[in-house]
Amino acid sequence: MKNLSKNFFLCGIVGWCTEIIFTSLQSIRNHDFRLLGVTSLWMFPIYGLASLLVIPYKFIQKYSFLIRGTVYTFFIFLGEFLSGRLLTKFHACPWNYENSPLNIKKVIRLDYAPLWFLFGLFLEKILKR
Repeated sequence: MKNLSKNFFLCGIVGWCTEIIFTSLQSIRNHDFRLLGVTSLWMFPIYGLASLLVIPYKFIQKYSFLIRGTVYTFFIFLGEFLSGRLLTKFHACPWNYENSPLNIKKVIRLDYAPLWFLFGLFLEKILKR
């Protein structure tokens, strides 16, 4: 249980920091060189849930990084979908992808799959320690 709470905190912090960097770099497209990154307090527990990726890892650790990354992408999309739909019911979802042509119910962007693939493998390295 101690490891789970430690990993939850670690994934929450890593997710938050990654999101701030990602959103600040996106501001360059808008010619905003202040590089302001944004996130939400809701995102900490959502990213923290990525600590549960250790469960599928136990079953897929012997497979190639392509299979592992695909499995992580699936679970990250699942978590994003479920948390996004729940928060939307309370008008509290901090993201809305309705302007993306590859969105599902405004809470998932399929074009983000490569990013989640890499993020899942990155978290694997962190959680394996």
